[in-house]
Amino acid sequence: MLGCALALAPATWMHAVADDRLRTASSAPAHDVAVVFGAGLRDGRPTPYLAHRLDTAAALYRAGKAKVVLVTGDNSRADYDEPDAMRGYLRGRGVPDGRIVSDHAGFDTWDSCARARRIFGVERALLVTQGFHIERAVALCRAAGIDAYGVGVDEPHDVTWYYGGVRELAAAGKAALDAALRPDPVFLGRAEPGVADALAAAAAGLP
Repeated sequence: MLGCALALAPATWMHAVADDRLRTASSAPAHDVAVVFGAGLRDGRPTPYLAHRLDTAAALYRAGKAKVVLVTGDNSRADYDEPDAMRGYLRGRGVPDGRIVSDHAGFDTWDSCARARRIFGVERALLVTQGFHIERAVALCRAAGIDAYGVGVDEPHDVTWYYGGVRELAAAGKAALDAALRPDPVFLGRAEPGVADALAAAAAGLP
């Protein structure tokens, strides 16, 4: 019983931290920034799950609930660029290029959250991802110093959804360690002004 309790403790922690921070796209509070986490590419294009995240972010932008969209994902190889594919998809959904900021070193959820705060200066954000991932995203971004609300993206309960749910149980332990130890991201680098510049352009009515 003790072993079961310890195994479930990280998931319980995530639920406790994120429970009152989960919203739908229609009930989410307005924040300056929406953060979209990568979810893979297929033939250079967003997978269906990633496309649904981006559709939700575009809807938040059109509704005036986010002024800037920060896309964060894996660009560890020259032939694999999640943020660039995400940017192109958002442009096709009506989000101006000047309102999209790319983080090319969001290799996992902790790195994305830590870099959003430390590199891009994000202090408050809406986080956009599938329901099975949203609690971990909120818990980690709050641990990284971001006042975050999560917008869960609905999906049919197919094989991918169930796989994601099982994966979250395993990922909860790493998430708890990341929140406790707050390690540097794989790639930290220097501060980037992209989010601040995009918000200033939005305030000035520039494209």
